[in-house]
Amino acid sequence: MYKNLRWKVLTIIIVVGVFFTIGVYPLLAERYHMPLPQYLKANQLKLGLDLKGGVHLVLRVNTDDALKLTSTTTSEQLRESLRSGNIPVTNIVLEAPTRFRVEGVPPDRDSQFRQAADEITATNYNRNPLAGGAYEFTMKPLIERDLREQAVDQALQTIDRRVNELGVAEPSIARQPQGDQILVQLPGVTDVARAKEIIRSTAILEFKLVEAGPSSSKDDLLKQYNGQLPGEMEILQGSAERGGTDTGPLYYVVRKIAPVTGQDLRVARPGLDENNQPAVHFELKSGGAQRFGKLSGENIGRYLAIVLDNRVVSAPRLEGRITDQGRISGGFTTEMANDLSLTLRAGALPASLTYLEERVVGPTLGQDSIRSGVIASATGLALIVVFMLVYYKLSGVNAIVALIFNLVILIGLMAYVGATMTLPGIAGFVLTMGVGVDSNVLIFERIKEELAAQRGVRASINAGFSRVFLTLLDTHVAALISAAFLFQFGTGPIRGFATTLSIGLMVNLFTSIFVSKTIYELELSARKEPALSI
Repeated sequence: MYKNLRWKVLTIIIVVGVFFTIGVYPLLAERYHMPLPQYLKANQLKLGLDLKGGVHLVLRVNTDDALKLTSTTTSEQLRESLRSGNIPVTNIVLEAPTRFRVEGVPPDRDSQFRQAADEITATNYNRNPLAGGAYEFTMKPLIERDLREQAVDQALQTIDRRVNELGVAEPSIARQPQGDQILVQLPGVTDVARAKEIIRSTAILEFKLVEAGPSSSKDDLLKQYNGQLPGEMEILQGSAERGGTDTGPLYYVVRKIAPVTGQDLRVARPGLDENNQPAVHFELKSGGAQRFGKLSGENIGRYLAIVLDNRVVSAPRLEGRITDQGRISGGFTTEMANDLSLTLRAGALPASLTYLEERVVGPTLGQDSIRSGVIASATGLALIVVFMLVYYKLSGVNAIVALIFNLVILIGLMAYVGATMTLPGIAGFVLTMGVGVDSNVLIFERIKEELAAQRGVRASINAGFSRVFLTLLDTHVAALISAAFLFQFGTGPIRGFATTLSIGLMVNLFTSIFVSKTIYELELSARKEPALSI
């Protein structure tokens, strides 16, 4: 009797049983309507877009928006600096996303203007003098390049957070080689329009004091400024007042730069307002709370515009000082309040998005892929069984059992770690079967050599496994390194293949060495005269 054989058998039974329960049983239960505990159902093997169906999107990040926002903010900061320094200018005009112009600088204040401008713009902009006391500020090429890169990276991170908030299982979000394009794959998504809107919404939240309005006419607002709106002001459209008789849009005059924005949010969650209507409740970070408290405390009695994506969703009257908590209401539905809370929590996009490509993969196509993958796997397994039984006789049964255990543990491990099975993953699944058989072939051939050298059966088996072990370890480590590079530099489908292959390789070392040898020991322990069919 081999030492510790009982514990080896018990270990194999426990390992295979656990991973069968985690990985294989939920698939069988779903297919044949068997009872399935909620825990196993929630953690069963996930299917990718090509198997489960869903939506495939390619988006372009309009990086000019980020550059325009930077130039607008810089020009308004310069305007405030000139006003506080009592340096009059005729106008400040944004000419392009990377360029703005200052007009009407008095000749006698030119040196003071250049000093004030350098404090605001020297880091990011080049200053070029023009005729008539004008200056043109152009963003430096290196800064422009960095801002475009940052806009795409931030958009990628924001989309990733929003998709995770949606609860999509194993989405694929990756930057495309084109640089400003992002690939989004959402397996199992059925409400495509809602997913697209949540992803695309810029969700730029701003709190601005209402300088004039509301009014149902832009012309009426302009009359208050003699037909010419100051450069630091802008007119924004808002919704009609809830409960009012006028159902048309309202217009507000606000300053372009907001003292408090969505970047100051700490948390946002759906709730109800004083009329039991859906609303969004929010809390501010410490810095934002201080600015919000100062803003509201100094302007009690005035209206505060809550602006979302350049549209006033509500403009409540400030009845007292507000610090770190507030509410956004504006005739939302429950779903709208939930979606707005989600997008605000995930953060604002740095630029708008344009959909370049949209493909919906139906579940029928996914089922066809699954069926083809299963047929391919079953066919490969059947051919392996036939070959091993014909060529290695009863020892082939040993290899087949080890291979089946390998596949069971592989499925269980993939479900346990939350990996996603894709069509390329099925290819990795089939390749794992080949690697498993190859390992057993190396072992069996070494055993045959030992038997041919007139060594005993037990000694031949021990020598076969021990002397092939380093060879198997070397080949598996080399394959794992290749799979690691595939996972690191590949996109979603390639990563699915690499994941399946990596897990399969690690499991194969356990089954081809530990399981296969234990089966041999179990067979020989039951015989008085050891014999080997190989």
